[in-house]
Amino acid sequence: MHARLALLALFAVLAAPAPASAQGSELMPGVIYDRTVEFTPHGAVVLHVITAPRPGDQSGLYALTPVLARGTITGGTETVTQLERDVSGSATVAGIEGDLFRAADTSPSGIYLQSGVLQHPPLGGRSSIGIDTTGALHVDRVRFFGTWQGTGQRRALAGVNRTPAPGEVVLFTPAYGARAPAVAGSAEAVFQPFPAATPNVELSAAVGSAGAGGGEPIPPGGAVLMATGAAAAKLRAEAPPGTTVRARLILQPSWDGVPTALGGGPELVRAGKPVFRSLEDFTNDQVTSRSPRAAVAQLADGRVLLVAVDGGRPGYSVGLTSFELAQALVRLGAVTAAAVAPGDAVTVAFDGKLLNRPSGRTEMRVKEALLVQYFGVYALPPSLPLVTGEPALAQETLAYKLARPSTVTASVVGPDGAPRPVETNVAHPPGVYTFPYSAFDVEGVWHWHVVATDDLGRISTADRAFRFDTTLRGLSVSSGGGVATARFTLSRPARVRLQIETATGVVVRVLPAASLGAGARAVRWDGRLPLGTRAYPGTYVAHLFVRSEAGDTDLSVSFTFRR
Repeated sequence: MHARLALLALFAVLAAPAPASAQGSELMPGVIYDRTVEFTPHGAVVLHVITAPRPGDQSGLYALTPVLARGTITGGTETVTQLERDVSGSATVAGIEGDLFRAADTSPSGIYLQSGVLQHPPLGGRSSIGIDTTGALHVDRVRFFGTWQGTGQRRALAGVNRTPAPGEVVLFTPAYGARAPAVAGSAEAVFQPFPAATPNVELSAAVGSAGAGGGEPIPPGGAVLMATGAAAAKLRAEAPPGTTVRARLILQPSWDGVPTALGGGPELVRAGKPVFRSLEDFTNDQVTSRSPRAAVAQLADGRVLLVAVDGGRPGYSVGLTSFELAQALVRLGAVTAAAVAPGDAVTVAFDGKLLNRPSGRTEMRVKEALLVQYFGVYALPPSLPLVTGEPALAQETLAYKLARPSTVTASVVGPDGAPRPVETNVAHPPGVYTFPYSAFDVEGVWHWHVVATDDLGRISTADRAFRFDTTLRGLSVSSGGGVATARFTLSRPARVRLQIETATGVVVRVLPAASLGAGARAVRWDGRLPLGTRAYPGTYVAHLFVRSEAGDTDLSVSFTFRR
């Protein structure tokens, strides 16, 4: 028994993915998505890995940023796919869910720092995840210490954009929402204007008006300072209208040069080693159960990984413990990594389309998404990866997306290497541009190639390959008397293989390959399964694979099988 377990463990290690590389499928230029399966003694585990360039690289085309649902701390929740659609007009995006959140008011659990402005304080007992101006990932225990001062001494400021406990003073900015929370017995000082809530600098503004009981509108560009319990009397006395109030929002460590951050944890990888016990403020079940999990990591060369693990689905993916995820990240090459929200919320998506299988069977609503944003030109996948049929009737729909105003040169490059210009140095505003193309004159691999220079002078390139092959045309299937006949036309000799599938894609029969000449041809299925039993009547798919001197081609068509 021990030997068997040892062999299973060895197999799990051998089956683990290699360090992240340019394998998998390209989501957008420079961003690769890979889905891998690890076989462990506990069952199969499905990992989704997005590999992206270092944020803020020299091209200036990539960023790694959290995004808040509905744009405010207490504005509610959205799915990750909806959050991506919210920002897809200004970037092409791929990402995972962000921090955990409080169900009571949908506020994040930990820090939220965007463009150098503190919108929510860190949770000192858990790791915070920061991205500095050089694109380096920071995972630290960050604590908040605030002060405010009116006409009296400097006093404690307990937080930013969170409901104060009795005796606390909290600053509310427009990032919180339209109004400060209603708190009985509270006192408020309203500022308009008020400086941006930048950490570790002195913020100074004059009190415009006073309030009581909470619910004060937060002025655009302004703020509300709220005090409760015994602190309310001090705020009324020391910050009446007309008084200049000075405040400091202090982070320790200071995180100078870190303009972007979100909450998360626990820390998973430090200096290239998996962290077994982070001693962070999580329950034992949160870190030791085999569950869906997600994380952000950085490789030694600066590239970032967004990794998600499906779970809660025995037979498909059982999930990982926190430490098992840390080990998987190290095998992927991570030198720094931290987890984000685990459980049913684990989501991987690209430009508003779900990539993983959430454990809850439906995508959960979250407060944040952590997104790789790409600001260059994005070439959408061609409408037909394989263009077939008569050359005079063949047509491909090509498209690209611009995130910023850009000047574009686009061409279709044939197998002969010659570009066929579609547009040259044409200025466009942001948007999606579509071009039907039908001037096919050479069979083989073609490329949709787009070069754009945006209004900031950044140059980006996108390329999509597709094939034009007239070998196979006109696939149809007739059925009756317990047999089915696939009919088609070949323009040249080819080797043909017919595969019968269910409507859901399960292969039920593969017929032997046959070499056929050009012309009208047919392949017959006798209606039997591999062991000789007869197939049930119903809907099936005939999938025909053809190999010729022009390359590989396939067509499929559904049909009703009748006995």
